[in-house]
Amino acid sequence: MEDAQENTAESGSSVQWSEEPAGLAKVPEVSLSEESEGCTRPLEAAPPKLCGYLSKFGGKGPIRGWKSRWFFFDERKCHLYYSRTAQDANPLDSIDLSSAVFDCKADAEEGTFEIKTPNRIITLKAATKQVMLYWLQQLQMKRWEFHNSLPAPPAAPDAALAGNGPALRLELEQEEEDQEALLCPVKTPTELVGVGAAWQPVHAKPSALQNISLKHLGTEIQNTMCSIRGNKQTQGAGHRPPGEDSPLSEETQREEQLSPPDPGTPGKDPANSQKPTPKSSLTTSLIQKAKSQSNTFPLFSEGLMRNRTAQEKVLALEQQVLMLTKELKAQKELVKILHKALEAAQQEKRVSSAYLAAAQDKDRLELVRHKVRQIAELGRRVEALERERESLVQTASLREQEIRELQQHVQLLLDKNQAKQEVICKLSEKVTQDFMKAPEEADRDFLSQQEKMEHLKDDMEAYRTQNRFLNSEIHQVTKIWRKVAEKEKALLMKCAYLQAQNCRVESKYLAGLRRLQEALGVEAGECSELLRQLIQEALQWEASEASADSIVLSPGTVSEYDEYGFLTVPSYEVEDLRLLAKIQALEVHSHHLLAHEAVERPLRERWATLGELAPSAELKQLLRAGVPHEHRPRVWRWLIRLRVQHLQAPGCYQALLSQGQACKHPAARQIELDLNRTFPNNKHFTCPTSSFPDKLRRVLLAFSWQNPTIGYCQGLNRLAAIALLVLDEEESAFWCLVAIVETIMPADYYSKTLLASQVDQRVLQDLLLEKLPRLMAHLGQRRVDLSFITFNWFLVVFADSLISNILLQVWDAFLYEGIKVVFRYALAIFKYNEEALLRLQDSLEIYQYLHFFTKTICDSRKLMHIAFNDMNPFPMKQLRQLRAAHRERLEAELNELEQLKAEYLETRAAQGPSVPEGCPSEDEGEAEP
Repeated sequence: MEDAQENTAESGSSVQWSEEPAGLAKVPEVSLSEESEGCTRPLEAAPPKLCGYLSKFGGKGPIRGWKSRWFFFDERKCHLYYSRTAQDANPLDSIDLSSAVFDCKADAEEGTFEIKTPNRIITLKAATKQVMLYWLQQLQMKRWEFHNSLPAPPAAPDAALAGNGPALRLELEQEEEDQEALLCPVKTPTELVGVGAAWQPVHAKPSALQNISLKHLGTEIQNTMCSIRGNKQTQGAGHRPPGEDSPLSEETQREEQLSPPDPGTPGKDPANSQKPTPKSSLTTSLIQKAKSQSNTFPLFSEGLMRNRTAQEKVLALEQQVLMLTKELKAQKELVKILHKALEAAQQEKRVSSAYLAAAQDKDRLELVRHKVRQIAELGRRVEALERERESLVQTASLREQEIRELQQHVQLLLDKNQAKQEVICKLSEKVTQDFMKAPEEADRDFLSQQEKMEHLKDDMEAYRTQNRFLNSEIHQVTKIWRKVAEKEKALLMKCAYLQAQNCRVESKYLAGLRRLQEALGVEAGECSELLRQLIQEALQWEASEASADSIVLSPGTVSEYDEYGFLTVPSYEVEDLRLLAKIQALEVHSHHLLAHEAVERPLRERWATLGELAPSAELKQLLRAGVPHEHRPRVWRWLIRLRVQHLQAPGCYQALLSQGQACKHPAARQIELDLNRTFPNNKHFTCPTSSFPDKLRRVLLAFSWQNPTIGYCQGLNRLAAIALLVLDEEESAFWCLVAIVETIMPADYYSKTLLASQVDQRVLQDLLLEKLPRLMAHLGQRRVDLSFITFNWFLVVFADSLISNILLQVWDAFLYEGIKVVFRYALAIFKYNEEALLRLQDSLEIYQYLHFFTKTICDSRKLMHIAFNDMNPFPMKQLRQLRAAHRERLEAELNELEQLKAEYLETRAAQGPSVPEGCPSEDEGEAEP
């Protein structure tokens, strides 16, 4: 093996080894002739292999120290393998670089750096500082290439995977530019790294045992046996004959034959030589002469002479061009002067022609006068120019005086500078003399200080290099972290999508069980019992997996309570209704998961960037889309303050509470009865230890004192309860109730007659006939009165009808836009379930469906789109006209009813006693003993 290496070094030719070093099996063999022509091939043809010898610090006890190891990088696994020598068959161990970071310390030994993985820290040392920086840069790039080559998970299951080849190349080029901006690229030390370093002699160690790895003794024995077996196979191999020319010598001879003859050779006339070659051919001949290492100095000097002659010609031509340019400029100025003279002559000719053409003396006199006026004007202009010239002359004289003063000042400064220079020279001479006369100890101190300064400069350069590398390392690790974060986000989106699909599948499974149970009925006993058990298992809760605050839950599970305390699946007594509620909850959860990344996250970002609230079209659209949970209390307080700022007074709520404590309100008993009936499916109002019932009692009592004309009306408890759940403050909930009753809703909406509420029900009937004529015709044929259902919608603003997330989205827009939002959503609810209502043919089935059909609405985005887009146009002017017309009719009906009542009372009073004749009276019964 050593003889083969020596022959290779002497002949310079390429040799194919029968036994290749570890880590080089897939590297194409490179000869010296190929290396000479490597500049003409693209870089992708033969990518450099990252390998070479490094010293690794390790061992235990007395053999602990530096050990020489052959390191080579595996791009497929992003692992850095190492073995004792390059010829070993099996590596000793590997280092995972995919999650590793690199560090170099300025105060450590030269060439020392560290590779830190989550499991261990490996300390390595290169031969020189340049080799260390080369290894660090290459390892950084390999780690970055490996992370970019990993396929990113799709954002959704149906998304097609696009090729990432060009993007990866662009990222790598951008990474190289970033690396160059942070840390200058290090030139490749070809003699210490790469394929050529495998054949370099390993650095000698004090002891052979010190370089052997006792930790991997089995691998060492296997590598030794493989090496012995390989040496036996190569013993019969001969060397190249001494007379055989190497490819390098053949190439040299070929270049010598192709080189042009020396013009200085005797026997050839220089005059009859070839003509001067062009610049490109001259450059080619110079390059060929430089390669062939022959005596080419005469040709090179002749080329320089020709270059000089050409340069002189270029200079002469440039001077000639300058002269011609100046002459052309002078000619142009002469042409301009001639043009002006020609114009003046033509003007004079025209004036003379006009003078001669004048038929009368009067005309000629007028021409003469005109010329006199022109001459006078020109005279005035000449005088003005003269005055301007005199002022310019004075200004010039002042400037010359200033220049003279400045010149004197400059001369003074020069003299002063000269004096300072002389003083500096004298001081320098004195310092030099002092140094010459100083003792040897002073010299030694000066030398030691100078030596310390050199050391400090070296340390400063080392720290600067370390800082650059650590900056590049931080930059690259940050980019990797961002890429991992993007992948994690994509996986979360995929997980949410799969959870939504799972919820849909589970809801379809439950719906299938319900249909199967209805189809079987009570005929098949075993199947019916099996279906009943399956339904009971599906309705059971997993309390450990249900979390009220979590956004992304376990697959197939739904939280028992939402963020406002409402039961997600109400506990109905009828099993069929409980099954429908579970299906409804799964559908809602599925829509929430699908809309979380696509809709809710951008909406949250827009609300987060929204600064101070102000009425605008953008705020209107955001409120219609729904306010995020974390921003809703702040937004509602602003909306309430916008409504009741003319009614609010400091300490008003506390004064009302004090008034309620002083004396009991007549409505207190009815308020106390309604407290226990407020939201029985909400844990905040059903838990015995909750403070919400007490807060609700105080809010309702304060409102009954604040508005004695209404006092208390059934339905106000649910309005105040919604405000308490969102705002969590008594006073804010009180003012929210005031804003709804006194500023948003029309007057007499909560009065004893509920006049405005009845008017809105008739307005809703007209709007339904206009927007949904087919549905109203279907319901009219079955004599279905929708006011039995919709009256409560308007009275409590859907508080008992819609699920919590859709309900609060309705309230977001209702508090800003008013009662028109309630009309829009009432129409949208019927439009959402129009097809299901049209399929029902019996009035009893329709009434049963209308009692719970609002709870079947899952998609809040679809309902919002129907309300604010499909129901358009919806002008407020039309709403006011319909209200006025129906109010007039309703008041007439109520007046007629009052008249009938009064007539009936008058008739009864005129009839006399209510006891007819012949019947015993109560007084007679009392007289008996």
